[in-house]
Amino acid sequence: MEIRPKLEKSLDADTFLSFYYLKEELVAFCRANGIPVSGGKIELTERIAEYLKTGRIMNTVKKARVKPQVTEISEEMLIEADFVCSERHRVFFKERIGKGFSFNVAFQNWLKSNTGKTYQGAIDAYYFLLEEKKKCKNKIDRQFEYNTYIRDFFEDNKGRTLDEAIQCWKYKKGLKGHNRYEKSDLETLR
Repeated sequence: MEIRPKLEKSLDADTFLSFYYLKEELVAFCRANGIPVSGGKIELTERIAEYLKTGRIMNTVKKARVKPQVTEISEEMLIEADFVCSERHRVFFKERIGKGFSFNVAFQNWLKSNTGKTYQGAIDAYYFLLEEKKKCKNKIDRQFEYNTYIRDFFEDNKGRTLDEAIQCWKYKKGLKGHNRYEKSDLETLR
């Protein structure tokens, strides 16, 4: 078992990419080395790998958001480009869908990728996505490795505790390679 190395300038980029680091560790490294800290774990990891590989700091691209000029929303209106989940939108959807409405990830993604469709279409999509969620296990985005690991641990180990799952996760994230659950991770509980 190869022990996870400390994240520092002398670390090889490929070695860095083989291990799991917390976002806080990535941010601390970036700050210490003048690398931009905006974005999520995936962006930070890419910037650090580039820095370790070449010594260069990648430029970040800021997207200019266009503030919508819409004041009132109706079912017939079209979803604007660069959709942002605002309080105004939340009020609209709560009035139409009910108090249980929330901007879940699947619905946010739908809104952002369906510019030009109507808000009535968005309401219909919300109900459709709720039904789909009931039918199958939802996909966890790749930056949430811990959540994926814990879910997979419990699917394979009914009756085990969260403390055991966390103990296995801590063991796994210290190993070189992927961070997906494997039955062999249970060795750490013995």
